[in-house]
Amino acid sequence: MRGALVGTAVTLAAGALLTTAMTTASASPPTSPGTGVEASTARPVLVDCFFHRNVRPTDFILACGDGNSRLTGLHWTQWGPEGAKAEGVNWVNDCKPYCAAGTFHQYPVVIRLSGERQWKKHPSFERYAQISLTYTGARPEGFNQVMTYPLWD
Repeated sequence: MRGALVGTAVTLAAGALLTTAMTTASASPPTSPGTGVEASTARPVLVDCFFHRNVRPTDFILACGDGNSRLTGLHWTQWGPEGAKAEGVNWVNDCKPYCAAGTFHQYPVVIRLSGERQWKKHPSFERYAQISLTYTGARPEGFNQVMTYPLWD
């Protein structure tokens, strides 16, 4: 009988914790940990691979499928409806002889975000639709000095 009481108490406590967690989660807007995103539509967001909204992230994965291109050490000097600008490093896998055995190389870049658009998944937010990387020194083999990519919605 005592075992049944303990089991019931544990089940009730777990249910209460789950209910509290679900109520808290549904009452507040989803954000990415450490991004400082608030429930405000005043600033556009940068949508990441997991469809989290970010404002001034310190790193960002460009190649969502395989992670072979990533921006790190981002230092933002501008963020607003007119665009965003940062400096950082683009880590790119050379995929030689193939990607799993490749080597990551770092390239200094200036990042620009532009093309503010309504985010289909969360229409109350504006998101950046395009990212441009300008390589300030060496760049990956086959890359232009300026590379521009559409951002996911």
